[in-house]
Amino acid sequence: MMLFLLIDFPKFKPIAFEIGPFAIRWYALGYICGITFGWFYARSLLKKQRLWGGPAPISLVQIDDFILWVTLGIIVGGRTGYVLFYNLPFFVEHPAAIFKLWEGGMSFHGGFLGCVVAVMWFARKNGISILSLGDITCGVAPIGIFLVRLTNFINGELWGRPADPGLPWAMIFPTGGDVPRHPSQLYEAGMEGLLLFIVLAVMIRMGALKRPGLILGSFILIYGLTRIIGEHFREPDVQLGYLWGGLTMGMLLSIPMLIVGGVLIVLAVRRGAPQPVKTVQ
Repeated sequence: MMLFLLIDFPKFKPIAFEIGPFAIRWYALGYICGITFGWFYARSLLKKQRLWGGPAPISLVQIDDFILWVTLGIIVGGRTGYVLFYNLPFFVEHPAAIFKLWEGGMSFHGGFLGCVVAVMWFARKNGISILSLGDITCGVAPIGIFLVRLTNFINGELWGRPADPGLPWAMIFPTGGDVPRHPSQLYEAGMEGLLLFIVLAVMIRMGALKRPGLILGSFILIYGLTRIIGEHFREPDVQLGYLWGGLTMGMLLSIPMLIVGGVLIVLAVRRGAPQPVKTVQ
C-alpha cells in the first residue's frame, strides 16, 4: 500500500500555553485571534473613505462596541447550531454538556446565524445600515475561519475521508484508524479561509463596499460553494454519517446559502452604488 510514503501527522498538544492553573487551548486561541485580527482589519477598512465612496456608514466607536455582540453571536449561535444540527439526541440526554465548550463542538452555520442576529440587532439599535455592517463583518470573517480550521488540524479532529495511499499528502490521524486520509481541515482552511479572504479583499479594493450587500452576498455564496466542495473530502460526523443521496449535514446546510447569497448579489448589483450627496456652494 506504499504506507511508507505517508506523511506522519505532527504530534501537537491541544494546549497552546498555560498560565498557572489556566490553560489556553489552540481551539480557543483560534477564535480569539480570529476575532482580534478581524477587528483590526475592519477598523482599517472603515478608515479608508475611498472604499466606501465617502465616509464609512459605521464609526470606529460603533465597530468597537460591535465586537462584543458578534463574539456572543458566534459562541451562542455556534454552540446552539452544533447541538441542534449535529448531536441533539446526546445533548437531550446530557444537557449539562451543552455548556462544556472546552470539549469542542461548534457549528459554522449556527455561528453564522448567530452573527446575522447580532448584525441585525446592533444595526437597528444604532441606526446604521444592516447590509453595510453585514458587509464589513463578512469581509473579515475568513480570517477567523482560516485560523479555526488550522486548529481543527492541530487537534487532529474533523479529519478527511479515506485517501489513496499514493496521495503524497495523505495522513494517518491518531483517532482516524490505520487508514490514510485527506487532511480536509487544511483543504477547508485554504478554500473557506484563505481563498475566500483573497476574493473578498480584491472585491473590496474594486469598490464592492459601495454596493451594500454585495460582500455579504458574495461571502454567503462562495462559502456555501467551498464548504460543499470541502465536504466531499471530509469524513461525516460519526453520529450522523451520510444523509439522503450521500449528502452530509454540512452540504445540506450550505445549499440554502447558495440561494440566499445569489439573491443578495443580484439585489446589490441592481440597487447600484449610492450617489454621493452634492452640496450647494
